[in-house]
Amino acid sequence: VQLQASGGGLVQPGGSLRLSCVTSGFSSYYYAIAWFRQAPGKEREGVSCISRGSDTYYAVSVKDRFTISRDNAKNTVYLQMNSLKPEDTAVYYCVRGLGCTWDSADFGSWGQGTQVTVSS
Repeated sequence: VQLQASGGGLVQPGGSLRLSCVTSGFSSYYYAIAWFRQAPGKEREGVSCISRGSDTYYAVSVKDRFTISRDNAKNTVYLQMNSLKPEDTAVYYCVRGLGCTWDSADFGSWGQGTQVTVSS
């Protein structure tokens, strides 16, 4: 079971990035897929989640700026991030769970994540 996050990088405030999460070793359409992030010195926090039925959920801090979507044929979940702010700087992880919650303990298969840095 693997979830490989990619697409991070350095972007200026107000810019955009699209993160991808490619899953393998399991049928991703049976699971909720979530994005969590962790900034240096801060606790891990939930960013967004897409359920098995493609219901979507967002943290208040990213609502109306981020969009999560899934392409089950490609075993890929995307996180489109627009209007990025310096406070979005963190390592972003994609993980799987049985349903969408904001508790990281409900998710497994944490990979290495992808670094997003928002800075001028």
